[in-house]
Amino acid sequence: MDLVTGVIRVERGWDPAEGPISLKSNGGRRKVPITPALRDYLDEQLARTRRQGPDLVFGLTATKPFTPNMLQRRADHAWRDAGFKRITPHECRHTFASLMIAARVNAKALSTFMGHANISITLDRYGHLMPGSEEEAAGLLDSYLTAQRESAEERARRKSHAARTGAPPPR
Repeated sequence: MDLVTGVIRVERGWDPAEGPISLKSNGGRRKVPITPALRDYLDEQLARTRRQGPDLVFGLTATKPFTPNMLQRRADHAWRDAGFKRITPHECRHTFASLMIAARVNAKALSTFMGHANISITLDRYGHLMPGSEEEAAGLLDSYLTAQRESAEERARRKSHAARTGAPPPR
C-alpha cells in the first residue's frame, strides 16, 4: 500500500492453509486507487498500529493475517455497530465495482482494478450495471453521424466555393 501515491498494490494472494500464494493471472497483479477518505482512515490505522513498509495494515500481527472466520466476525461487528446490513468481504468487492461503475469509471480501468484476466469477465459480471440503453446508444450514434455529415457538407461547400471563384477555400 502506498498512501503517498494513493494506491494499493496487489502482488500476491492468501490461502489459509498455504499462506502467501501467487496470483491466478498476470492481470491479478495490479494497483487499485485509494480514495482520499479511505487514505485518511488507512493513515490513522497505520499510526495507531505503528505498522509500516511490508507490514499488514490489518491483521492479527504485522505479519499474520486474520483468518477468514475472524475477518468476517470483525466485519459483522463493524457493520452492526455502524447500523448497516451485514455483507461479506467478497460482497465488498462487488460493491467496490458497482460504485466505480456508478462513478463512470471506464470498463477497462475497472477490469484492471478488479484483477480480471480480461475485460470480458468484467463486462459479463457487471455489464448490466453500466450506463446506457438502446435509446441512448441510438442517440449517441445519431449525434456522431450528424456531426460527421455536417462536417462533410461544410468541406464540400468550401470546395465548391473555391471552384466557382478560383479563390482558396475559406476556413
